[in-house]
Amino acid sequence: MFDIKMGIPEMEEFWEGLKEKIISNTATIVEVKLYKKLGKAFLQLAGNPRYPGLKTHEIEQLSKRYGMKVWQSYVENNTPAAGRFFWVYGPEKGDITIIGLEPHPNDKSNSYKKITLSAMGESL
Repeated sequence: MFDIKMGIPEMEEFWEGLKEKIISNTATIVEVKLYKKLGKAFLQLAGNPRYPGLKTHEIEQLSKRYGMKVWQSYVENNTPAAGRFFWVYGPEKGDITIIGLEPHPNDKSNSYKKITLSAMGESL
């Protein structure tokens, strides 16, 4: 099992804000669905980053840009235009850090040029 961490500051703020809305019962229906889908995907990732439904693969453009292997996995399986999340191994052995969340890119030729990812940080 891997320990799933959130990148800083963007992913950590996003995830904590979403959790707070769920806890306080102020989340919209869309936010509740996203929270459940992400939670399920993160559990699958923690258990096996190569879980077939995640369709995990390296994004070479982002790996070159950030100087480390950046992986992309699907938020949900068998859904056209499903969202994607980006992650890296680390910062410690046994850690996976979620560094980005994006809708499925429509423009295949330049789809990863506009993506900005969060930092891993020392301690999440």
